[in-house]
Amino acid sequence: MHTPKDNQKRTLDRVLSKFGVGSRTEARSWIGAGRVTVNGKKVQTPDVWIDPENDRVELDGRPLTARQKQYILLYKPKGYLTTYKDPEGRPTVYDLLTTVKDFVFPVGRLDQDTTGLLILTNDSAFGDHITSPESKVPKTYLVKASILLDDAQLDQLRHGLTLADGPTRPALVKRIRDSAKYSFFEITITEGRNRQVRRMVEALGAKVLKLVRTAIGGIEIGSLEIGKYRALTAEERLALGGMSKKPSRPGRPGVRPDRPQDQQAAAPRRNGKLARWAGGNRRRGHNESARKP
Repeated sequence: MHTPKDNQKRTLDRVLSKFGVGSRTEARSWIGAGRVTVNGKKVQTPDVWIDPENDRVELDGRPLTARQKQYILLYKPKGYLTTYKDPEGRPTVYDLLTTVKDFVFPVGRLDQDTTGLLILTNDSAFGDHITSPESKVPKTYLVKASILLDDAQLDQLRHGLTLADGPTRPALVKRIRDSAKYSFFEITITEGRNRQVRRMVEALGAKVLKLVRTAIGGIEIGSLEIGKYRALTAEERLALGGMSKKPSRPGRPGVRPDRPQDQQAAAPRRNGKLARWAGGNRRRGHNESARKP
């Protein structure tokens, strides 16, 4: 097997996926069937490393050409997977992308029970930037914990705690409210580990009852309806790419959870529905402890 020599190289199955012709699972099937050539030679090993900028890749004799770049923001509902196809036939986010013709891949993932913002694209460089730990693109979540958490427990999240895969970075944490049994808080992290927020809460001796990702970088849910999607604007793409010149704040590029001034900064705005979920319905005089978000 070839090994990568520089940052441009990718495995052959990933290259096919990034060109937007199909998922990596489909690509591996095509490669194994002998339908793919690299520089005129048939390759049936999906893990071969190639340079997509300089190597000529063909599928069924047709050269791969870069598709028009797509950048999509989806408000993922509960119960949907972020995989392309599920062997058990469960719904996936691709069932919601009814007008998207080219293959796009999720930038990071949300588990089946988590709702909120999910970016999908066919621009691998853009996706790699957002998911790279070095980029420190912040992601903000609203959390409903299964117990009442005291200030010392929230401080553990702020300062970082140790999980099975190592210590976490400091996080921005803001208590939203407490009901009779549950704590509601907002957390902004700059990592993207598997089920990270859930595992952080579990390390405190609690469980996550509800989890919503409300912001990625400077992008917030706003008026986007659950289950719907829209294209990212050029300004949003620029900001997520780390080139925005706007002042940073939590939920925006440039946030530094390890700085005291960022710990005290205001949290990202929430739209009306999320504000009601997180803050209760005080205008109607409802008792917060009786409310069931």
